[in-house]
Order: sequence, then C-alpha cells, then structure tokens
Amino acid sequence: MKNFRGTGVAMVTPFKLSGEVDFPALENLTNHLINGGVDYLVVQGTTGESATLTQNEKQEVLDCVVDVNSGKLPIVFGHGGNNTRALIEGFDKIDLKGVDAILSASPYYNKPTQNGIIAHYTALADASPLPIILYNVPGRTSSNMLSSTTLQLAEHPNVIAMKEASGNLDQVGAIIKRKPSKFLVLSGDDPLVVPHMALGGDGIISVIANAFPREFSAISKACFIGDYNKARELHYLLVDFIYLLFAEGNPSGVKAALEILGVTEAHVRLPLAPISKDLYKQLADSIDQIKGAHVD
Repeated sequence: MKNFRGTGVAMVTPFKLSGEVDFPALENLTNHLINGGVDYLVVQGTTGESATLTQNEKQEVLDCVVDVNSGKLPIVFGHGGNNTRALIEGFDKIDLKGVDAILSASPYYNKPTQNGIIAHYTALADASPLPIILYNVPGRTSSNMLSSTTLQLAEHPNVIAMKEASGNLDQVGAIIKRKPSKFLVLSGDDPLVVPHMALGGDGIISVIANAFPREFSAISKACFIGDYNKARELHYLLVDFIYLLFAEGNPSGVKAALEILGVTEAHVRLPLAPISKDLYKQLADSIDQIKGAHVD
C-alpha cells in the first residue's frame, strides 16, 4: 500500500478558452508538481472541477496524468457523490491503472445522518478495488462527519485515511487520539496544516501546492522533523496568498495564480467565473513577494 503522508496536491484541470481540456497544459502542470517535490497527486477531486467534466473527460485527464507521472508519485483519483449505487457501479467504468487510492467526499445535499454516512462509505469501501480516503468537507456538503463516525469507518480494512476539512481542530484531535495506528489523518485546509500536524496529523491534500509545490511541501517536511519554527516561517510567508486564492472561489483563484506563474491558463467552466481584475492584481503582487523570499 502506498504511503500518503506529506503533501498531496488537489490538481486543477486546465481548460482552453473554448472550454475544452487543455492537455498540454495538464502535462505542464503535472511536471511542475513532480519537479516541485509534492508527495502525491490527487486527480479529479473537487478542485479539478470534476462536477463539470464528462466521464470520458475524467478518464482522459486521469490517463494523461498517469502517463506523465510514469510511476514517480502515488496517484489518488476523486470519486465522490451523493448516489451510492452510481458510485459503486462507476468502479466498473473507470480504468484505474496507475491509481493507488480513491478520494471520496461525503455525500452532499442529501444531508444523511451519521448512520447514513457510515452505510454509504461501508458500501463504497466494500466495492472499491482500491483503498478509500474519506473526505469531510461540511462547508461544501452541509453535513459534518463526527469524529465517532470517522473512527468507526477507520476500522474498515479498505479505508486508509481521512481528509479532514471541517476546520475544527478539536474534531481533528479527537480522531488522531483514538484512530488505528495505520489510519492517516490529512488536513484539507491549507491554513491549518501546521496546527493539524502539531496534533499528530499526517500531512495535507492542498490547493496552494498547485502554485507553490516546493514552498508548501516544505511545511509538512519541517513538521515531520519537529522544526515548527521553520514551519511557522513558511506558513506566514504563504498565508495571505492562501486567503486570496479562496476570496472569489476555488479553483478560480488558484487557476489565476497558475496563469500568473506561467504554468496554465486561468479558464474555468460555468458555473464558476474568472476572478476580478482587482483580485488578480493582488494575487500577482502576493506572488512577487513569495518569489522574492528565500526558501531553503
């Protein structure tokens, strides 16, 4: 089983102005991340605008990343939704060659009970050909997975980790304190990676790492060796930029940042819209400040 400790990156999906997937830009982004020192790649999570891609497009995006990666890093594929049966049937429709785990967000909109969430993930884990990483993001799903729910699911042999994006460090700590030793707890909030790891967390699945893979990966590396002075220094270097990224929606912000950095263009698909000119300038100024800083 692959190790998903450290910094994973929730990859954006580059588009052309026409709205089609920009595969040369996707190749460029993949190499940017591999060369930037991230620990693994997450393809077609929500940051990848998976809700707006067809099944064929999702497969083509995955195949492109797998091909460029050539086995260098572990790959996680996003496969979540609010129709349990459709997700299970979907495993037979996806070629998962080169993929090491599945990231699946808790069902949105339905607002299931905790028992419903447990039953959903149990059915998914029973059917999945690959290990499952849970994803709790109540700001998107309107349904929080309680620590007791996560801990019950952590006992399933095919559930290996939780991406915790509740923003509730008490909840994070409760999970880490009582979890099985092999179960990983990953932050889903870029600004909280330092306190998350100080509690004993195992890393993060990050959005900002699309833009600054080396600088952001250095935070988890510093935390692993107990150098929290270095981790705090990097956090404060990046934190204003992080909040700018999300000021007008994700991934519109990080796509604009990638355009400024010359990695991909900033196009998004409806219902998302490009960020404002004012925010674009603020991002450009913030990027200049970060690039001007010396990071060991």
